[in-house]
Amino acid sequence: MSIEEEILKSSRVVAIVGLSSKPDRPSYRVGNYLKGKGFKVIPVNPAEKEVVGETSYPDLRSIPERVDVVDIFRRSEDVSPIVEDAIKIGAKAVWMQEGVVNEGAAARAKEAGLKVVMDHCMRKEYMKMVGEKEEE
Repeated sequence: MSIEEEILKSSRVVAIVGLSSKPDRPSYRVGNYLKGKGFKVIPVNPAEKEVVGETSYPDLRSIPERVDVVDIFRRSEDVSPIVEDAIKIGAKAVWMQEGVVNEGAAARAKEAGLKVVMDHCMRKEYMKMVGEKEEE
């Protein structure tokens, strides 16, 4: 089983950092899709009050419940503090979306015992896992 499958099968609560309320944004498509598949999606974006019908939090430390995986939609150079927060809140995994690569942050997360995925789309990996075709 791939690390992506392992994370997807063992996670129920996904905090999405950078989740936008704009339906044309990749973060919205991923968050809305995962919510539709039964994941509890927690938006993390200080500029939003609510996304996909869920309360948005300014940062990971503000989330009042346990988070399984932190899905990151931010520039690669902005990932390190997010990974530090993911470690602090006891997340089990960090998932950097397509185009997001930060080797230092990944090493730090692994060192702290978290599973790490970089440069992969959570939605696409879930679709692959369940045998859904990409609609375009």
